[in-house]
Amino acid sequence: MTRIMISLFIALFIAPVMAAGNNDAHNPANLQLASVSAVVMDANSGEVLYQKYANMVKPMASLTKVMTAMVVLDAKLPLNEAIRFSQDDRKAINYYHSRIRVDSELARGEVLRLALMSSENLAAAALGRNFPGGLPAFVAKMNAKARALGMKNTHYVDSSGLSHENVSTAADLAKLVAAAAKYKEITNYSTTPIYTANFSRPRYRLDYVNTNPLVRYQRWDVAMSKTGYLNEAGRCLVMKANVDGKDLVIVMLDSFGKTSPMGDAGRIKRWLASGNGGSVASAAKEYQKRKIATHLASRATASIR
Repeated sequence: MTRIMISLFIALFIAPVMAAGNNDAHNPANLQLASVSAVVMDANSGEVLYQKYANMVKPMASLTKVMTAMVVLDAKLPLNEAIRFSQDDRKAINYYHSRIRVDSELARGEVLRLALMSSENLAAAALGRNFPGGLPAFVAKMNAKARALGMKNTHYVDSSGLSHENVSTAADLAKLVAAAAKYKEITNYSTTPIYTANFSRPRYRLDYVNTNPLVRYQRWDVAMSKTGYLNEAGRCLVMKANVDGKDLVIVMLDSFGKTSPMGDAGRIKRWLASGNGGSVASAAKEYQKRKIATHLASRATASIR
């Protein structure tokens, strides 16, 4: 692919993708986001109100943990059963930092809460390992569930999301959020603002906070939430939230900057209310250009092969 062709593709990608059925009051061109990919969908009707590069396959980071929760709950494993954290769990997350002590125990339901609200990676790893058949069987169930939900461009390789090989699209993740919000445990656990977990063997306590400030400070009416971050994935956020009386599914992938998903959420809210979402920083625009160029170059290389 020549540089001219890549430049042309970038120019086409940079303009927001128009969602069918939008009127002038909610023109997608009036909503700029710092996220590379996004979807805003009416949770009740399924109507897509806004979409931006919704089918671009990207790493999803800890958004993976939403599927982890669904697989655990679908299996109807006892939530009051104690799970012991092991060195195998530490190895599964490449010895990534965790405050949880090896060999300590916590009820499965509370482990699930920590994975969802605070994105505790060791908790997600332990949930996968303590599944019948172990992690391989667990990951197989994750991918089977994705297929059942019609998530055609989604693939899982672990239960925590620390691998960049866990990939999806904004369109697929909108389906995931809509399905996950029907589980009362997921809505409860993922929207817990703060929580103290009481471990045993040995006995100790750890305080956790929700990784979504909109939930932690109760700024929005959020029914389901999950954040994610990896270098390869950028800042990610999915939510089901009530905005001005309307239940919405919101997916934002690969946001520029630590607080960008919060800024994008605010821009979406203003756009829905007034038709004007405001603007984003020039650095965020440049970030998106680079990400799109990398994506296109990768596609061009794959097509040559």
